[in-house]
Order: sequence, then structure tokens, then C-alpha cells
Amino acid sequence: MKLDGFLHKLFGTTPGKGVQPKEAIAYSVAGFGQNFICTIIGSYLTIFLTDALLFGAEGVTIGSVTGSMAVAYLMLGTRVFDAFNDPIMGSIVDKTRTKWGKCRPYLKWMAIPIAIMTIACFLPVFQAKAPSSFIIIAIIYVIWSVVYTIADVPYWGLSTCLTNDTVVRGNILTVARMACTVGAGIVTVFVPIITNGITAKFKYTADDIGKIMVDKADAIAKIVINQGISAEEAAQSFVGTVIKGQELANADTLKMIYFICAVVLVVAAVPMFFYGFKNTKERFTAEDNPPSFGHNLKLLFKNKELLLIVLSGIFGGARMVYSYTGGLYFAKYVLQNEGLYSLITLLVVPGGLVASVLVPWMSKKFTKKWSYIVVHLFGGVVMAIMYFVGYDAPWKLVIAAIGLVLLGIPQGVNNIITYAMIGDTVDYLEWKTGERGEGICFAMQTLINKIGMAVGAFIGVISFSAAGINSETGYISAEGADTLWNMLVLSGVISMFACAVPMFFYTITEKKQVKMVAEIEARKAKASK
Repeated sequence: MKLDGFLHKLFGTTPGKGVQPKEAIAYSVAGFGQNFICTIIGSYLTIFLTDALLFGAEGVTIGSVTGSMAVAYLMLGTRVFDAFNDPIMGSIVDKTRTKWGKCRPYLKWMAIPIAIMTIACFLPVFQAKAPSSFIIIAIIYVIWSVVYTIADVPYWGLSTCLTNDTVVRGNILTVARMACTVGAGIVTVFVPIITNGITAKFKYTADDIGKIMVDKADAIAKIVINQGISAEEAAQSFVGTVIKGQELANADTLKMIYFICAVVLVVAAVPMFFYGFKNTKERFTAEDNPPSFGHNLKLLFKNKELLLIVLSGIFGGARMVYSYTGGLYFAKYVLQNEGLYSLITLLVVPGGLVASVLVPWMSKKFTKKWSYIVVHLFGGVVMAIMYFVGYDAPWKLVIAAIGLVLLGIPQGVNNIITYAMIGDTVDYLEWKTGERGEGICFAMQTLINKIGMAVGAFIGVISFSAAGINSETGYISAEGADTLWNMLVLSGVISMFACAVPMFFYTITEKKQVKMVAEIEARKAKASK
């Protein structure tokens, strides 16, 4: 009983009336599992392509561009294509009519297809030397993105079908987003620790290289005699050959590690989709004739409050680029330890968790709008300080670490409050037009997420290329390290400030939302008489 009371208080639910804690927990569990899959793709598919399959190696080309640039274009193009599929999927959700509702069925139907396509993305049979490999991977990735969208859009739309109480919905989304964050965090933290630990034997320090040169002095001398080059050139040639051999072994090992990780995560995630389907119930689903896609698009453009959120999300696409592939490249090539990427992501967690817990209070005290604006302006200032301080001294890395902790605040607030605000825009749309359009509205949230992932992956690989990194040898110059840092951090500064601008024009307050819901209920009561 005490636990029941705690859960009702946590979610703001009423015993025996409306949505119950069991449903909120099931909804969060589904999100937890979903983020296993989303994160292994979003954070590690890019580095799987550049470092395991060696599309980032020197001399690899796809058509007329380098392998790394081809990967960058694939990440950007597929994600943008997928993002603009979201409104189509949103319309399909709004037209869906089943005995289970309009959103829940997709958790049941799509779990297995998502699992299959996720594993297919990490098949260890491809290689950069085979031109057909890139085409096959691109096709698989596009199919994965479409399949994932079919589940992702209705999952977030389900929150508005569970309840129309903005406080309860906000609480449910707060817990769900925390579960999603933990799910993503587990993948983000442990995968690089595993890859770094297993592949450490393939990596050479400066001391290792010096020892090789001493041990192989006779072999280097023979190269000098046979090729007529200097001792220094001969030593560089010999060591380069040894290192290249190790990196090739490293790449083959990485293929299997990422494949096994993908399989394990998928096996863990699939039951969570089914659990979320089985233990939730839709209560607020329109029963009228399903709207057409064209009609839904018209509804979308009537929802000006939602469009402001979308514009803000697009502007904010690069605000978290440090937590995507770019951060992993920085840890691996500049800090010389990809396991430190786990630390980079962990540093964000405390601020994110504190912000997540405080979101209901912040929303009530300052409104969702001003909470969102202020934390992003704060994040922009933090990243600007990190940019000007730099990274090339221990004390500077300490400042950067503190900055990452503080950046967890806008990240945590954004992860929850945008979903709650979009839920409010569903009520706004119904108040304005008489139609809810949960599918098309929450399709915009998944569009924002995917554009963020696209921009994050694209900037990460562009930075990889601009820094002159060779994934086959693991080489990066001092100038290249500076380039990588500047591109990753400065893009975040600009994005943090830019995403706050559209929200100055957002007008839905908590009081206005309650008033809109009351007017909607009054209309329905009048119509039913």
C-alpha cells in the first residue's frame, strides 16, 4: 500500500480513476528498451563504419568522395529522409483503428522487425574494400530508419492517449524520459568500455613504438641498405607497417564486438516493447472518420505553437553533438582512450537527473516555456566558456568536465519538457479545430530527435574528416585535434543560443492549457446532450 501511495503521488494519478501507475511504468519500460536500440545505432553505427569497416581509412573512396565523407552524407541524408517520413507516419497513426487503439499496436507489431534490422546494420561481413558493401549498408540503414519510425512516432503519441491531464502527462513523460536516458546511458557508457578493453592490445603508446624500434634495429638497418633511405625514414616505414597491421586486427575485432553488442541489446529490448503494449490503455482517441494525410498537414500548419517547437528543435540540432559520434572520436583519437567517452557521457548524467526531477517544479514555478529558454541560454554560456578555455592542459580538461556536468541541465530539461509541451499543443489543436491529431503532432518530436541525430552524426564525421584522422593508423595531428575540438564545441554554442529564439513566441502556459481542456470537455458535454 505504501508503494501504491508513493507511485500515485509520483505520477499525480488517482486510485481507480483514469491512468494508473502500472501503465505509466509499462510506458517507461518500453522507452527504456527502445533506447537500447536507438542508442546503439545513433552513437555507434557511424564509428562502426569508419573504424571497424575502415571507411575512414586513408585512400578509401566511395564514388568521387572519401569514405569518411560518404559516411557523413549517409548519416545526414538517411536521417533527414527519415525525419520527413515522420509526418507521414503520424498521419497513418491518426488513421489507425484497432481493438487495441491507434498507438499501442505498433509496439507489438514492430518489435521483431526493428530487432532484425538493427542486427543487420552491424553484420560483420562488410568491408570498405568492396564497393558494394557501402551500398548494401546504406539500404539496410534506410530500411532500419523507416521501421524504427513506424514504432517511434506512435510510442510518443501514446502519452496523450493515456491522459489529457497536463500535470499527470508531464509526470509520466518525466519518468519515461528518465527511463529513456538511463537506457541510452547504459549503452553509451558500457559499449566504449568494452571496445576499449578488448582492443587495448592492438594499441601502441610512444614507449611501445620506441621498444619496437630498439628490438627491430637489425630489420630497420636492412631497409636502409635495401631501399637506400635514411635510418629515420626506414624506422617510420617499419613502425608504420607494424601499426597498420595492428589496426587491421583492431578493426576485425571491433566488427565482432559491435555485432555482439547489437544482438545482446536487441534481445533485451524486444520483451520491453511487448510489456509496454500489454500494460497500457488508450483513453483519449478520436472515434471520427480517419483524417487524410493532406488534412493532417493542414492541421499541422494550423498548430503554430507546435511549429515553434519544431523550429526550435531544428535550430538545436547541434547542441548535443559532443554526446554523439564526435565525442567518441575525440576520446579515441585526442585523449587516446575511447573508454573515456563513457566518462564524457557520465559527466552529463548528474545535471540531467537533477534537471529531470526538477522539471515539474520548474514548469509550475516558471512555466515550461521559460524553463526551456533559460536553461538553453545557460547551456550556450557554458559551452562558450569551454570553447575559449580549450582542452590542451589538465586544468582545462577539469573545466571541460565541470562544463559537461552543467550541460546535463539543459539536456535533462529538453529531454522531458519538449514532450510535455507537444502534449499541450495536442490540446491546443483540439481546442482550436476540434481535432487532436496526436500522431501528426508527436511525429514532429521524432522529427526533431532525428534531425538532432543526423546533425550530430554529420558534424562528428565532418570533424573526423576535417581533422585529418586516419582510422587505419589512428593518426591525428595537433592541428587536427584543435580542429576537432573547435568544430564540436563551437557548433554546440551556436545551437544552444539559436534554439531558444523561437520559444520567445510560444504562448501556451499551464493556466491556458487547463482552460483549453475545460472548454473542450464543456463542448463535448454539450454535444452529447
